[in-house]
Amino acid sequence: MAHTRIRKFNTRATYPEQTIDNDLCQAVVARGTMVFLRGQIGQNLDTSESVCIGDVRGQTEQAMQNIDMLLKEAGSKLEHICKVTIYISDPRFREDVYQVVGKWLKGVFPVSTGIVVTAFARPEYLVEVDATAVIPD
Repeated sequence: MAHTRIRKFNTRATYPEQTIDNDLCQAVVARGTMVFLRGQIGQNLDTSESVCIGDVRGQTEQAMQNIDMLLKEAGSKLEHICKVTIYISDPRFREDVYQVVGKWLKGVFPVSTGIVVTAFARPEYLVEVDATAVIPD
């Protein structure tokens, strides 16, 4: 792996009461060119159309598809993600959202922060995923 992942863990052990299976770590040491992505939502990047209205899993899938596409366009890829921040509008969405993100980032072990917010830019948005990656030297 191009980056050093410090203190890897899986959320199954950290949150045994929840059905979340995310590979995370406490710190990432990376060298290379940084890629900062705008927070991604349930929106088609080509049409700006909101998708999966009322479906937090579907919006998270779209956000992760957007992240995958943008990283590829920037010359990076999902495995080079170092940090994700996940914003949800309802704490009850946590398991659904983290299950989807965990599927996309299986084996990556990024640093992750989760935040519950009161609102997003549009009322139909339920989740936003922000990612920072590195293009290795």
